[in-house]
Amino acid sequence: VQLVESGGGLVQPGGSLRLSCAASGFTFSNYAMGWFRQAPGKERELIAVVSVTWTGGKTYYADSVKGRFTLSRDNVKNTVYLQMNSLKPEDTAVYYCARSRRFDITMVITDFGSWGQGTQVTVSS
Repeated sequence: VQLVESGGGLVQPGGSLRLSCAASGFTFSNYAMGWFRQAPGKERELIAVVSVTWTGGKTYYADSVKGRFTLSRDNVKNTVYLQMNSLKPEDTAVYYCARSRRFDITMVITDFGSWGQGTQVTVSS
């Protein structure tokens, strides 16, 4: 299993970024995928999950990002995307892509067994 995140960077408050996570080494369409983030001195936070397409491609968002972030998946490109709009300084963190052990939505961190290396997002003026 390999997960490679990209798209992080420095952005001003109110700006947007799109993170990508390219997956390989497994049948991507059979697994729910999630995005986490970890700010300095804080615990890793689950912010978004998308189920497999054949259960409806359901999504879950943490309250901290609901209405601003959108998670989607492309089963042809084996890639999951996180569109982040209206970014705030408190969104500054390392963002990680992860593969769930399940096909449906889960908010249990231990259900995620494979992780990318992370990409830094910094929101600052």
